[in-house]
Amino acid sequence: MALALNILIIVLALVTLYFLLKGGPKAAPAPTGKPAGGSYTPLPQGEPVHHWSDEGRFQLEVLGESRYSDAIRALAGEHGEAAADARHKALLLADDNNPYEDKAVAVFLNSEMVGYLAPKDAVAFRAMLARQEISGQLTSTDAVIRGGQMYEGKRLAYAVLLDVNVA
Repeated sequence: MALALNILIIVLALVTLYFLLKGGPKAAPAPTGKPAGGSYTPLPQGEPVHHWSDEGRFQLEVLGESRYSDAIRALAGEHGEAAADARHKALLLADDNNPYEDKAVAVFLNSEMVGYLAPKDAVAFRAMLARQEISGQLTSTDAVIRGGQMYEGKRLAYAVLLDVNVA
């Protein structure tokens, strides 16, 4: 009788341990209809009303690329072990519904979200829109994806740079 009780206790302990290690229920998949990376920004519609240019300087970096790394990697194209230098047209869209930044500006390449302007850059960009009297409207600029070269057997990160000066 004592042996059967010990076996029962061991079995119950193993079952409890199994469920503790297995974890709880799996999270539900993300809702469909949102852009890749979990953006809350709607995809841009229509033609840009203005094209910005900083004469090919490409000094404004897009933030949050890690969330959109799959899209950026695809847009970088095939570049072997060397660094990418992929040119694209970027669309910039004020994101007034962003739950994290009230002045957010989303960046898209080929209808793919690739990140946001840094908060201080977004404020300056929105001021530029206001000076041009095109606040809230879709604009564009040239963009380049750089990086992604191989280093010690690993592919380095990519950077998305824009040809617009917000200073």
